[in-house]
Amino acid sequence: MTRAKPADTHRLVAVNLDEGSIGRSSPDVDHERATAIYDLIEENSFAPVGHKGGPYTLNISLTDNRLVLDIRLADGKPVIAHLLSLSPFKRIIKDYFLICDSYYAAIRQATPQRIEAIDMGRRGLHDEGSRILQEAIGRKIKVDFDTARRLFTLVCVLHWKG
Repeated sequence: MTRAKPADTHRLVAVNLDEGSIGRSSPDVDHERATAIYDLIEENSFAPVGHKGGPYTLNISLTDNRLVLDIRLADGKPVIAHLLSLSPFKRIIKDYFLICDSYYAAIRQATPQRIEAIDMGRRGLHDEGSRILQEAIGRKIKVDFDTARRLFTLVCVLHWKG
């Protein structure tokens, strides 16, 4: 009998975004989404509170202005679904999109100093959104900060309606 290593039991092995929840997006946003999913699968810490362990698959969608985190075992067996209000994220996501637009415009024509300044602001907003997300799910799902950062990127992608 092969036993899963403890590190393998509290992690995501797949992340799926509901295609119906994804708005039209730019190539930059599509790239951010693909990178976030790849990085998230490669390295994460994900432990639903009160569950013995996975590994897990996470299906993310938006329903009635709520973020749906549908957690399943790797074999598809349901574990639990959590619904979160998007209200705490509205301001930070709006600000994040504005600065991302500035960043993507800057990398095409601005000086390296200007790009670096905008990128510092972008990373700061992203970190703030990640902390808000980590706190919002903390009683239900334990994640480390890097996992929260990648999940916040995916929340932004789902929220993008441009």
